[in-house]
Amino acid sequence: MIRYALSCENSHEFEGWFAESADFDRQKGLGLLTCPVCGSESVSKLLMAPSVATSRKKEATHALAVDEAQKASFVKLKEAVAAIRANSEDVGERFPEEARKIHYGEADARGIVGQASPTEAKALIEEGIAIAPLPVLPDDVN
Repeated sequence: MIRYALSCENSHEFEGWFAESADFDRQKGLGLLTCPVCGSESVSKLLMAPSVATSRKKEATHALAVDEAQKASFVKLKEAVAAIRANSEDVGERFPEEARKIHYGEADARGIVGQASPTEAKALIEEGIAIAPLPVLPDDVN
């Protein structure tokens, strides 16, 4: 996995994790990268300092600590996403419509998950409807 520091046109900074370096360009080209704060599709990589160790011993110790921390974080992330999905109704492509119905009291309040384009998600946020993207995890695409 490759971690990039990212920023949107509104100077919101966040991280993105990619299986390989070409994934960033591919996802950006498909319009799949959006700012989690404002929904902007204008996302770019920030300059990052490389992780350089001063000795082999420190490098091995540092790599082990980062790997274990990343594994533990990934397990927690998978558990959180699974809990959200287990306690929500999957409304698929009807997500924007259902989110509006719930927000405006036209449907019973409940947790929902589904799909929305970046443009649809931005419109929901601008209407004051609280939504958040769920990460697509490796198990979700296998």
